[in-house]
Amino acid sequence: MSWESWVISTLSRTLAYGTPLLLATLGEIYAERSGVLNLGVEGMMIVGALTGFAVASQTGNPWFGVLAAGVVSGAFSLLHAFASVTLRANQVVSGLALTMFGLGLSGVIGRAYEGRPLMHSLDKISIPLLEKIPVLGPAIFQDQNPLVYIGIGLAILLWFVLFKTRIGISIRAVGEDPATADSLGINVERIRYSCVMVGGVMAGIAGAYLSVAYRPSWTDGMTAGMGWIVIALTIFAFWNPLSGMFGAYFFAALFVLSFRLQAWLSPELLKAMPYFLAIVVLIVVSRGTLQKRMGAPSALTLPYTRGED
Repeated sequence: MSWESWVISTLSRTLAYGTPLLLATLGEIYAERSGVLNLGVEGMMIVGALTGFAVASQTGNPWFGVLAAGVVSGAFSLLHAFASVTLRANQVVSGLALTMFGLGLSGVIGRAYEGRPLMHSLDKISIPLLEKIPVLGPAIFQDQNPLVYIGIGLAILLWFVLFKTRIGISIRAVGEDPATADSLGINVERIRYSCVMVGGVMAGIAGAYLSVAYRPSWTDGMTAGMGWIVIALTIFAFWNPLSGMFGAYFFAALFVLSFRLQAWLSPELLKAMPYFLAIVVLIVVSRGTLQKRMGAPSALTLPYTRGED
């Protein structure tokens, strides 16, 4: 394989693998910006993967599967919203419970679909003219899944909403100081419920991407820890959608290179790199002072009761 073919193939696979990381990270950024930490990303993604595959198999339309996955995982995320926002339960415990519930539920229901290939997966597309650009054209603009471009577009759109609109100001205000936001007429509970649901919808679509596009099939545990990388990516991106896009592709590149460089480095070491880096990020920023320096929402994980400081 020539160096040019190697680069094209590596970049193309990086975009493909980075897309579910990007989609789920965008949703988690919104949830955490509102002050709600959701460790249930892995559970929501696996539920989305199963829903997407099941609906796509039954209807023969993969887009129906993607849509259904977003709806079901969005509804699934409301369990965490109810526990953490309404009941003001510990967000870490609630999120972990959501992940365990999602993994267990998908494992039981998904047995009927195990080993069945998806007959109609999402078709790949190419962008005219841009696909002719040397190296970058074939790698980025040729034979890619539509969700790859949708993910990039969403990153830009959600960045704009978060930092350039009144809705974004309200979300960030709730995440920084919910009491002050409440005094200004912002409905804290509604903002947090909405952002947690956005996180669920995005995680569901990310999961559906795996089962109807990236690897058109259903396998128990096919998310393989992606949800935990998403949690680290959210911090790694400083809670910024555009930084989340670059972070997702960086982690994806590490994953792809773990296979490409096996002839020179230990395969086990290379495969562990993305997860090791995720753990390092989580450990480093676990210190409260460092979180503040990185721009973490001040009210993250803190429940809010109206009338209390």
